[in-house]
Amino acid sequence: MAKIETPRPVRGTQDMLGGTPEAFAERFAHVVATFDRVRRLYGFQRVEVPVFESTAVFARSLGESTDVVSKEMYTFEDRGGDSITLRPEFTAGISRAYITEGWQQYAPLKVATHGPLFRYERPQKGRFRQFHQLDAEIIGAAEPGADVELLVFADQLLKELGINDGVTLTLNTLGDAESREAWRTALIAHFEAHRGDLSEDSVERLAKNPLRILDSKDPRDRPIADSAPDIDAYLTNEARAFFEKVTSGLDAAGVAWERNARLVRGLDYYRHTAFEFVTDRLGAQGTVLGGGRYDGLIENLGGPATPAVGWAAGIERLAMLVDAPEREQPTVAIIPMGEAAEARATGIIADLRRAGIACDMGFRGNMKKRMQRANASGALFAAILGDDEIAKGVMAFKNLRSGEQQEVPLVSPYELLKMLVIGESIARNPALLEGAEATAD
Repeated sequence: MAKIETPRPVRGTQDMLGGTPEAFAERFAHVVATFDRVRRLYGFQRVEVPVFESTAVFARSLGESTDVVSKEMYTFEDRGGDSITLRPEFTAGISRAYITEGWQQYAPLKVATHGPLFRYERPQKGRFRQFHQLDAEIIGAAEPGADVELLVFADQLLKELGINDGVTLTLNTLGDAESREAWRTALIAHFEAHRGDLSEDSVERLAKNPLRILDSKDPRDRPIADSAPDIDAYLTNEARAFFEKVTSGLDAAGVAWERNARLVRGLDYYRHTAFEFVTDRLGAQGTVLGGGRYDGLIENLGGPATPAVGWAAGIERLAMLVDAPEREQPTVAIIPMGEAAEARATGIIADLRRAGIACDMGFRGNMKKRMQRANASGALFAAILGDDEIAKGVMAFKNLRSGEQQEVPLVSPYELLKMLVIGESIARNPALLEGAEATAD
């Protein structure tokens, strides 16, 4: 019989298993849990949007000339003949939902989400074809205070993840529509004067998206981009005042920032604030969180003129920077020996778990192997139950820290828990007993 070949994982995807030495699944989950906790502090409501949308949602949001739309989207025709795209980012889908689901009635709307995204690009450190992001948006707020709140939220998230050291908030303004158009005209004139020295990609961008030349990585473009005019000379008084309110708000909140006059967002509906939190700990791909104000996007999708600002952060990149969280360990390992003992232990462990006590049960192997697994799990106690113990109405109870073992009456799980806790040093979580007693009552 021919050997069946196992399909390989698709390039640019990853599998994660908890409890491994690298603890990446735990670090990934820690990033998500921290994000959910912090976003509640800021009053951001959880939102869910489809993992795929009509291709037009992303083509009109991101722009036909962008690399994401022209080269990276996973687009296919479904059985009904419609062009469908797996989401490459969150903002477009949330903006579409804001229009089609009538969410305007809740404006200003503060929402947050996280989940998988898809882009066909060369996999590299911290970057995958199926990747995951955190996302936060404020829709319907034109005030600079919304920009400040999002930036303070991001700063606190990074601090609570413990990765703020070595991460810098870089900030720029793209001005209002009048400022941006004047700057764009000046940039086109500058780049046209050096057209012959630009890279092929930048020559193409000159016609479609000249602002993107400013962040080109091609060595041929850097001297030309570095000598291009800054936006400051073209800012209106209103745009300058907006940016000053954002920076003064960050100062008041104690958030450090640096100006990067070359930080841009190329599409025409971006306005005012653009920002990135960057680090040198991930090589060339140094952005861990970025975003900006996109006042024209919802209107571009057919909705009413709506101011909005948001950011996104790669979960994989953040997980690469955080320390592995403390491993979750059971309080009690139940070790039944024999069928009758296993049946009795199943009821005990179910009741303990319902009381909020982390428990584990050894199902296989001799007593020595089961005790080895109990110790390896990090459990504080082992409760050993065999046919002899059932006949005597007792359970052998062993403190896995001190090694002390004694027989205790085989009573209700709550009474058992008291015997486990009272007189023992459970520094890990002494509130466990209170929670169990409250449940019992």
